[in-house]
Amino acid sequence: MRLGKLGNKGRENVKRKFLVSAAFLGASTASPALATDVFTLEGYGAISRGLGGAAVSLDVGPAGIMSNPATLSISTDNQDPDKASQLLIGLDMVATNIDAYNDSTGAKAPSRTHSRNRGPYFAPELAYIRRAGNFTFGIGAFAIGGLGTEYGTTSFLSNGLSGRPTGLDNSSRMLALDIPAAVSMKVGDRLTIGGSIDAVWIGLNLGLQLQADQVGSLIGSGRINGSLVPVLGGIPGLDAAHFGLTRNNYLINGVDGWGIGGRVGFTYKLTPATTIGGAYNFETNVADLKGPATLTAVSTVAGQIPLTGRIRVRDFQLPARLSIGITQRFGPQILLTAEYQRAFWKHAMKNINVGFEADAGGNVDVLLPQNYRNQDILAVGGAYEMGPMTLRAGARFASQATPGETLLAVVPGIPKYHASAGLTYKLGKRQAIDIAYSHAFKEKVTNSGLPNTSQPLTVTHSQNNLSIGYRLTF
Repeated sequence: MRLGKLGNKGRENVKRKFLVSAAFLGASTASPALATDVFTLEGYGAISRGLGGAAVSLDVGPAGIMSNPATLSISTDNQDPDKASQLLIGLDMVATNIDAYNDSTGAKAPSRTHSRNRGPYFAPELAYIRRAGNFTFGIGAFAIGGLGTEYGTTSFLSNGLSGRPTGLDNSSRMLALDIPAAVSMKVGDRLTIGGSIDAVWIGLNLGLQLQADQVGSLIGSGRINGSLVPVLGGIPGLDAAHFGLTRNNYLINGVDGWGIGGRVGFTYKLTPATTIGGAYNFETNVADLKGPATLTAVSTVAGQIPLTGRIRVRDFQLPARLSIGITQRFGPQILLTAEYQRAFWKHAMKNINVGFEADAGGNVDVLLPQNYRNQDILAVGGAYEMGPMTLRAGARFASQATPGETLLAVVPGIPKYHASAGLTYKLGKRQAIDIAYSHAFKEKVTNSGLPNTSQPLTVTHSQNNLSIGYRLTF
């Protein structure tokens, strides 16, 4: 049924049904997305993904709400008064290949699907925008990133300092969900500006084992404090300590928290064929992630001593990001775009700050050093339109944000280089299907010693990402 043939009441009913369906899809598919720019995805929507993640200086459809809201006012599919609205329903699917190696023994710990807690990873892409005169308004729901590993309970990562297996898991799952409300304004024929205020949710599952010498190193450097520290130090034959804050469920996380984020941006037409754009994403302000957890001390004498309690992951944020791009058209068919991004990880990810309070009394605070570097990223892409189909290709080059000396096997956000391809196929004047595939080439990072590993450790990580979207203009 075509919306154009319905009355106003009929169009409103159909739009409400679309929005309800989109919201349900977002809730039902909100499994974690493993990130590619450390913890964040390299682009939002299949159009941007096919161009290496470039998005701030061109029309990428409703998904532009996540990269540069000002692009919502330059949508070429949204200028007809009879087509004032666009709806995007999409899905990201990510398959990872992560392995950890003990460089002393050659033992390998592959990260694979061991439970409902892990991948393949799925992430929603939902957005609705509506033009009203010189203004365009939008709402959406997108997974903005995450991480995920599952090394199981039998790898070398689950051995104590003595080499004895503990049977405790080493794993991670983090999902960040962004719900933006945006407005864009057309200021004359050349300039558009826009901004958004976002509700941000972060959920985290974590199984992390520290061998006894790692615990000693952290205590010696003042990174473990609290009333439980003398208790841990007094356990005879202490072999390892394990934090478990995991729900074995597709959607539920061990700890989570809500907060806010946002972005501002602009586009400017230097010539009818040349557009520049820029955006600034603010660092998130999410509350401490809280939930139940178990701290297990492992002793070669007394066995395993579990303490149940509540855990708090403090000040876990996603970074600010500055993006500047340019898009050049060569006639109606060919487009080239390039974009520079600077992600400010140094401020956002200095430590993983964990506080645990036991139900039986006592507490322990742990600062795991991360010391991430700011990340420089270059995204380039091109598109060629032929009839109802548009073909795209792109590449992405990033500096390494994760220092080797603080690498954790369960936090392997290390890929740097990506290649992508995509296409759009128009189903008439009002509908389109967008598809993109991107590959993160294998990257390797090595940590030679304490405190984040007991033995010299190397982690390798590559992955494949498929993004599919459906757009309706009405």
